[in-house]
Amino acid sequence: MTGAYIGLGTNLGDRPANINRAISLLSKSMTIIKTSSVYETEPEGYKGQPDFLNCVVLAEVEVDALAVLAILKGMEKQLGRVGSFEGGPRLIDADLLFYGREVIKEPGLVVPHPRIQQRLFVLVPLAEIDADFTHPVLHKTIAQLLTESDSRSRVVKAGRIGLNLAGE
Repeated sequence: MTGAYIGLGTNLGDRPANINRAISLLSKSMTIIKTSSVYETEPEGYKGQPDFLNCVVLAEVEVDALAVLAILKGMEKQLGRVGSFEGGPRLIDADLLFYGREVIKEPGLVVPHPRIQQRLFVLVPLAEIDADFTHPVLHKTIAQLLTESDSRSRVVKAGRIGLNLAGE
């Protein structure tokens, strides 16, 4: 079993329901260990869109990272995600942030996910569930990356998701 940290985000439709449905679907393919609180965050890059809800999930998986990516993309499609421009609005977005402590550079998959250290919408919920996790490339804990971040993005705790999952 490998620990996979997954970032989820949504800024279209019923955002809390989108997060809940995403986690529910993922729980059919992996064991959800922890989920962060949900945070409302302002969009980065393209500002002309609604605010996002973001959270991070820690799951145990029995498949390789490419298979996890396929599960995430399948879940996005099942929930109705359609193509958008880079940084644009989306019904659901799922990113594989970390796959254990592995460093992976494959076509279509880079792990750890690039730019984690620049994104408060990832660092804040990630620190909530595992502040001591060490980034395998930067060799700093999530807590250190959060402290060192110069991002000024607004990240506001919005509450907990509605699912009753193991580890919560």
